[in-house]
Amino acid sequence: MRVALGADHAGFDLKERLKRFLDELHVRYEDLGCSSPGPVDYPDIAAAVARKVADGSVERGILICGTGIGMAIAANKIRGIRAAPACSVEAVAFARRHNDLNVLTLGARITPADTACAFVRTFLDTPFDGGRHQRRLDKIAALEGKTIASSEVGKPEGPTV
Repeated sequence: MRVALGADHAGFDLKERLKRFLDELHVRYEDLGCSSPGPVDYPDIAAAVARKVADGSVERGILICGTGIGMAIAANKIRGIRAAPACSVEAVAFARRHNDLNVLTLGARITPADTACAFVRTFLDTPFDGGRHQRRLDKIAALEGKTIASSEVGKPEGPTV
């Protein structure tokens, strides 16, 4: 697996810590910035990482800012991106299994480094369940004007399970 990694100035230190963690896991990554704790605009970093995920250059993205919220909002503007801030290991696992989360966002000001590492491990290790969840992702993609692989697009929802 290859991951695109990015942070604004608030997330710089946590990004550097996560790079060491990814090295320990033998996960290949591309650091798309920032390269120092000097001020940068988070939408620029979010767009760079999200575009790499959306075009298939990498399988997943990790973005870090103060809360993870700004990065998620910006990344989700790129078609095909499903970004969400991490709030618990369980939430990250559900987001991967049910929503095929492809960009994880982290809040450096609110998430201790060890917790962030646990979120990242869960994000990387948890597969997408597919099935009924794929049908729902197809509907989300249709809202974006993009169809993803499934014959279920446009079919009625049916019973919720």
